[in-house]
Amino acid sequence: MIVKNTEKKENSTTVFQVEIDAEAFEAAINKAYRRNKGSIFVAGFRKGKAPRAVIEGMYGADVFYDDAAQILAPEAFDFGVAEANLDNVGMPSFINYTMDDGKAVTLTFSTEVYPEVVLGDYLELDAVYSEAEITDADIEKELHELRKRNARMVDVERPVQNGDTVTLDFEGFVDGVAFEGGKGENYSLEIGSGSFIPGFEDQLIGMTAGKEGKVEVTFPEKYAEDLAGKAAVFMVKIHGVREPQYPELDDEFAKDISEFDTLEEYKNDLRAKKTQEAKDRAESEFRSGLLYKAVQNITCDVPECMIKEKIEEFFRSYAESVGIRGNISKEDIVKMMGIDENRFSDMMRPNAILQVKTDLLVDKIIEVENITVGQEEKDEFYKKLEEDYGEEFDKIKAMIDEKLMIRDISRRKALELVYNSGIKKAKEEAEAASDAAPAETAEEIQD
Repeated sequence: MIVKNTEKKENSTTVFQVEIDAEAFEAAINKAYRRNKGSIFVAGFRKGKAPRAVIEGMYGADVFYDDAAQILAPEAFDFGVAEANLDNVGMPSFINYTMDDGKAVTLTFSTEVYPEVVLGDYLELDAVYSEAEITDADIEKELHELRKRNARMVDVERPVQNGDTVTLDFEGFVDGVAFEGGKGENYSLEIGSGSFIPGFEDQLIGMTAGKEGKVEVTFPEKYAEDLAGKAAVFMVKIHGVREPQYPELDDEFAKDISEFDTLEEYKNDLRAKKTQEAKDRAESEFRSGLLYKAVQNITCDVPECMIKEKIEEFFRSYAESVGIRGNISKEDIVKMMGIDENRFSDMMRPNAILQVKTDLLVDKIIEVENITVGQEEKDEFYKKLEEDYGEEFDKIKAMIDEKLMIRDISRRKALELVYNSGIKKAKEEAEAASDAAPAETAEEIQD
């Protein structure tokens, strides 16, 4: 085999040709003949017993050429990729084949390859860092939510008020016709929760148990297509009204919900935890800002197959998040979840592109910074898993793909370079810098 005419195309695609000598092609033709002769009918011969020459005489000398080329294609593709030193991704495409007078055949392939990545700035970038600040109002709000979760619901005989929970029947009509999904019986609804269409809960205020009433609303523009923007009338009947009785906010309450003896101790602990959560959130947002800038600074053509693979990864993760696991086909998953696969792909595509570009960025940083992983780092990785999963060190080591482990550790080290060199800016400072910068045109942003 000989590789010839390797040519780079757009979107990280490479087209190349592999020439195969006449002897190898003849062997492939014979193999194609043996594979197909049992399905070819030739008068005067039992099925599968007609000689190759007879079949070629009836159907043409090239009757087995297509199958022979397909037989040669996998080995030829692998040979071409190795010889041309291509880092291919996704599925290869066998385009066509040609044959010269000497019966040597040339197979043409197309494949997407790992893209060339040109780094822009990725060190000493700046991003917004919001200082963690927990106010007394934040603590009071959290305590109020805790009291709500620990409240006791009590039946009351009075008109409905905001904050009450009512049990009701309802049925909705558009233009006098009941619509699907618009009916409920003995439904429990907290007034003020915003669970229903805007305006619905407000109109229940003042109604009393045992009485029927009418609620008139308009569906939001962003709603189910058959109801969006339409006026509707709901006939309702309140069966019962309950109000929450909140526990007293005192030391006894603190003892009931925590390990602390006094409310003051619990408040101090709550403030410390909320402060740490705010710091962690600020750090996460800061790091995300740095990484986003670094990704926007790279130049590369992302292969379509890598985007599709990432969307597929998102799809499988989403399926698992709703309890669909195991060896189930994509078609069956789509049916089980009742989603539109094309809409899901369109929705996930921007995130998929960003994630693929992030991976490309990090892998290029690993290359440029010559990041390596030592044995001590590997052992620390194994020990962490040993602690997390309670398995013995040697068992953990046998279960882990070392190449993937090295990649993960290397990527983490590359990201730390970006994060540790980052410059924290207050939101006001970042906004001022943004206002002072020249505005980008739509074409520049797209590029």
